[in-house]
Amino acid sequence: MTTADQDGPIRVLIVDDDPMVRAGLSMILGGAGDIEIVGEAADGAEVPPLVAEHRPRVVLMDIRMPGVDGLTATEALRRTSAPPEVVVLTTFHADAQVLRALRAGAAGFLLKDIAPVDLVAAIRKVAAGEPILSPAVTRQLISHVADRGADGGAGDRTQRARKLLARLSEREREVAMAVGQGKSNAEIGRELFMSVPTVKAHVSRILTKLDLNNRVQVALLVYDATS
Repeated sequence: MTTADQDGPIRVLIVDDDPMVRAGLSMILGGAGDIEIVGEAADGAEVPPLVAEHRPRVVLMDIRMPGVDGLTATEALRRTSAPPEVVVLTTFHADAQVLRALRAGAAGFLLKDIAPVDLVAAIRKVAAGEPILSPAVTRQLISHVADRGADGGAGDRTQRARKLLARLSEREREVAMAVGQGKSNAEIGRELFMSVPTVKAHVSRILTKLDLNNRVQVALLVYDATS
């Protein structure tokens, strides 16, 4: 669920403390006919009032900023009743802050040197409700961060994840495990002999039962439960 109507252009808020980065992102996205830049912010503290005023569908969020950082701002947004989708901007492929943002409900992350065409495609995808980070990449990120000892508390997360998955029916757990393996709805349907609408209904129930925001969080939960 997002703060903006699904009709009309994709409303985007850009949050980055570097004015050159904001200008570059605005120029790239502004050139796409179906994307509208509704505001810019240089600090996470500016995000909640701008979101309330402009109701963006997507927030491009720099993870490291002076004052209120992107992680704190993401966590605050995801606690609201109808948050926009958050896409984290970073210069690092594997970063503990990025992982924490994904756990908080960000729809994915993009590197700041992403090609313009890929940036536009990513915004369109996340605006359509699809995470832009595959479970396979998520698992690589978790593994890399954990190897460096930056993703502590694994034992507690494992127990919590297993308790959460235990709330699901057997069929829902099968769907959740398939999501964690990076399978699409069509692939899950073929594997579990379901129609795609039935798979979508199961995924929706999983998100509701476990109070999760997207499939990336399901993949993280499955990873935690099986690690």
